[in-house]
Amino acid sequence: MSVDATAWQELRKQMPVCERWAYFDHAAVAPIPDVARRAIIRWAEEAATEAELAWPRWRRRLEDVRTMLARLLNADRDEIALVRNTTEGLSIIAEGFPWQAGDNVVVAEDEFPTNLFPWLNLRSRGVVTRLVPSRQERVGPEDFARCVDARTRMIAVSWVAFATGHRRNLDGFARLAHSIGAWLVVDGIQALGAFPLDTRKIPIDALAADGHKWLLGPEGAGCLFVRRERIGQLRPVQVGWNSVRHAGRFDRPEFALKDSAARFEGGSPNMAGFHALAASLELLEPFPLEGRAARLRFLTDRVVQCVRELGGVVCSDRSENAFSGIVAAEFPGVSAAAIKQRCLELGVVLNERAGRVRISPHVYTSEEDIARLRDALKSVL
Repeated sequence: MSVDATAWQELRKQMPVCERWAYFDHAAVAPIPDVARRAIIRWAEEAATEAELAWPRWRRRLEDVRTMLARLLNADRDEIALVRNTTEGLSIIAEGFPWQAGDNVVVAEDEFPTNLFPWLNLRSRGVVTRLVPSRQERVGPEDFARCVDARTRMIAVSWVAFATGHRRNLDGFARLAHSIGAWLVVDGIQALGAFPLDTRKIPIDALAADGHKWLLGPEGAGCLFVRRERIGQLRPVQVGWNSVRHAGRFDRPEFALKDSAARFEGGSPNMAGFHALAASLELLEPFPLEGRAARLRFLTDRVVQCVRELGGVVCSDRSENAFSGIVAAEFPGVSAAAIKQRCLELGVVLNERAGRVRISPHVYTSEEDIARLRDALKSVL
């Protein structure tokens, strides 16, 4: 679905980072838009002048976030928990599942630690973490199929891999998992907000993501999707006043968990962070996800062209079903760390992962930004 070029330009006007930097590091920490900055300031002013008096209004804003996140995934609001980050979301799944000694979970060997350590931490409970050999993150359901068995309870996979940006076939992984009675658990942080995912058509069981990358939110405000029929199968590992149906009624001691994924939220939320995330989600919502994906395809294609013209080697899979907002590249004879530092000196922000340059634009990135990237790279090569 196409979006008029002027609409991307209008979105760019909301990004103060553009006043100084050509920013290509959204796969790490994205800059927040001005509307999100103002939301934090407004919350801080209310916290200083109203405090508890503003709390009911703050709470309603959280429900706006839940609704918008549900729309992103074509999920039900009751399937969304508001969590601090991807680690918290995946840990809720890992620690809440009724494991038995001898069970196993299958993950790729080069996963980001967030989608590896929560599973390795289950070793003391007799759970085995099986690591699937990877080819620069290019793994598919067929690779995982060689590592599963009747004791596999979960397959955990990143929707988009963090180092090279390889986007995985979640439908194929879901079919594999369900064929053996296992869950498919997704680390969605490198794709949520950049690519469409219809959880009514692709039956993943759970997904966790923070908002500080492709959703242009601040750190510490994210989401956990748990399919409705799976919610009751997880034991909440941290519960508090906000976990129960009568949350806010502190004179009622009965322990009756919410029927929804909100039972996993426990206590007081990161109000400032979620208010900022709400503003960012509202800013992005008019742009269809298909349009965002197409825009990222265009921009990353331009980055690829730039890298190759300068003699670099693109390490990312650029096929239609595997590309993402991440381009990983190598420049023979020059270290990625040196390239990162030189670009920073010239006002271009990119990153280095696994010894490669990692370049990650966003939909508001302009041709001028890409020209600055080209000039900065050229200066160090």
